[in-house]
Amino acid sequence: MEPQQHERRECDAAVSLAFTILGKRWNGMIIDALGSGPLAFAALRRAVPGISDAVLSDRLGELADAVLISRSVDPGPPVSVSYALTTAGERLIPVLGELGRWASEHLGGPAER
Repeated sequence: MEPQQHERRECDAAVSLAFTILGKRWNGMIIDALGSGPLAFAALRRAVPGISDAVLSDRLGELADAVLISRSVDPGPPVSVSYALTTAGERLIPVLGELGRWASEHLGGPAER
């Protein structure tokens, strides 16, 4: 097998893995919202209009499992839970911005093609 072909497969696998997480609805918006700093669950729900509590909770768990966000619990009283980007999550902010710009330029609606 040629080295170039092997590298391409590794790249394809890495991009596929990234999109299994980043390609899910809401995940990009959650990461973007946390780009301004840590947020409590309710503030995060307000920052991502249209997402249900159940879906937000599910997505936060997925993003935490992927080590893109961290969950912090302040025992209170009252108990307070906040979410923040990890270093890996912070590194995604410019990538997502660039991807959004690329999509706006190249993936316009059907009338623009």
